[in-house]
Amino acid sequence: MTSLRIRWMWLLVSVLPLWLGAQSHTLRVAQLKYKGGGDWYANPTSLPNLIRFCNEHLYTDIEPERYVVEAGSPEIFTYPFVHMTGHGNVVFDAQERDNLRRYLFGGGFLHIDDNYGMYPYIIPEIKKLFPEYELVELPFDHPIFHQVYEFPRGLPKIHEHDGKPPQAFAVIHKGRVILLYTYETDLSDGWEDPSVHHDPPTVREAALKMGANIIHYAFTR
Repeated sequence: MTSLRIRWMWLLVSVLPLWLGAQSHTLRVAQLKYKGGGDWYANPTSLPNLIRFCNEHLYTDIEPERYVVEAGSPEIFTYPFVHMTGHGNVVFDAQERDNLRRYLFGGGFLHIDDNYGMYPYIIPEIKKLFPEYELVELPFDHPIFHQVYEFPRGLPKIHEHDGKPPQAFAVIHKGRVILLYTYETDLSDGWEDPSVHHDPPTVREAALKMGANIIHYAFTR
């Protein structure tokens, strides 16, 4: 754990100024607000709970607030990690796609967690966002499943919908995952307050640990 603490201290000293400037020493993460009518605001307790878990167990220094940022906003560049979820339609216009591409190619990370129902809408948008890249499925031996916590069989299954196995898809640029799409897992449901879905503690713990792996990967790669 000492070596992990050292890695995070190095990150705060050497990497954060690129994102936040010299006036702040804490990380901020945000939830993405998008157009199209989908419920971008879903799971309001998810990010605060994941942040709390990471701060307690990974010794991160992430601000506990749930910030919201729009896809086309220049403010997105102040967040090294952006989370996106929902159940329905998603639309990015040309300006938003250009902004997201610059953000992700410049070192940002976008995690899209399908809250059930996003697939037919988000896949075409990802293809328009990155026409030159394939959305590839990550194998179980990918580092994202072995950052801090071990997930030898990939994503945990948090909620059951269509009986499909959970899958992790990614856009990879220069060897680094810049966009992660988690499907048929409902990770962010598992991050919510226990009273929301009444998931068993072991299920919530698995969701939070996988979320922590994603955070760790995004901030150290």
